[in-house]
Amino acid sequence: MSQAAVTFIGLGRMGAPMARNLLAAGFELTIHNRSPKAAEPLVSAGARLAPSPAQSVTPGGIVVSMLAHDAALEAVTLGEQGFAAALGSGGLHISMSTVAPEISRRLAQEHERHGSQFVAAPVFGRPDAAAARKLRICQSGAPDAKLRARPIFDALGQGVFDFGTDPGAANVAKLCGNFLIFAAVEALAETFTLAEKSGLDRSALAAFFGQTIFACPVYQDYGRIVAERAFEPPGFTLELGLKDMRLVRDVAETAGVPMPIGDLLRARLLSGIAQGRGQLDFTAIELACAGDAGLAAPR
Repeated sequence: MSQAAVTFIGLGRMGAPMARNLLAAGFELTIHNRSPKAAEPLVSAGARLAPSPAQSVTPGGIVVSMLAHDAALEAVTLGEQGFAAALGSGGLHISMSTVAPEISRRLAQEHERHGSQFVAAPVFGRPDAAAARKLRICQSGAPDAKLRARPIFDALGQGVFDFGTDPGAANVAKLCGNFLIFAAVEALAETFTLAEKSGLDRSALAAFFGQTIFACPVYQDYGRIVAERAFEPPGFTLELGLKDMRLVRDVAETAGVPMPIGDLLRARLLSGIAQGRGQLDFTAIELACAGDAGLAAPR
C-alpha cells in the first residue's frame, strides 16, 4: 500500500538519493527541481514532476526541501512561485538544508500564518550515506510536527536527534557539527603534510590513526579522503563549504563567540576558490597546507 503523498524539492547530490529512498519506501512522490533534467531518473522510477514549487504541493500535505543555501530555500517557499500559500492549512514543511537558524525561524512564522507547520531537519552524511539511508538527522520544531515527520526520517536515515522546539536549534547543531568536521579536516591536512615531508606514507598513517586513537567515522572517512587526495567527485564542494563557514561566523558573531579556528577555515576555503578549486570537495583545503609547506600540489 502506498504511503502518504510527499513533495520533494531539490535534487542535487544529496536530494536525488534521498528522493529515491522515499520512492523506494512507498511514498507517492511529487518532485520539483530548478533543472528538470535532474528529475528524469526519478520520473522514470514513478515520481511526478511539477513545473513549479507552488504546483508541486498538495494542500495540507508534506513538503521536504533539500536546497543549497538560504536564498534557494526562501525562493521556493516564499518567492513568486513559492509553495507556502499553496501548502496552506494542515501542511508540513520539512527543511533538511544546512541554512541559517534565522531563516528557519522566519519560515516557521510564515507557515504558521498559513496554518501549516515547519520542522528543521538538517542532516549529517555525504551522498553515499544518503543513498544508503544512513543519514543522521537533527530535528527541531513543534512536537506534533516532528511526530508527523518521523516516517519520512525513517525512510532516509539511521537516527534522529532532537534539539527542542526552537525551529532554528537544529540548524545551530548542524553548523556546530560542520565546524568540527572542517576543523578535523584541517588538522588531518596539516598532519599528513608533516608526515609526507618527513618521509612517511600518508595512507598508512591515516589507517593507523583511524584504527586506533581516532577510531571514529570523521577521522576514518575524511582521513582516507585527505590522505589519498580523493577530491573528485565532490561530496560537498569548497564553494558550499565557504557558505557554511560564513553561517558559522554569523551565528558566532550574533552569540558573541570568537572562533579563531573558524576564521582560519574560512580563509582556507576562500583561498581554494580563488585558485579555481571551488568545485572540488571541501577537503581540498589540504592542498593549501601542502602548498604552504612547499609540496608540489597535484592540481
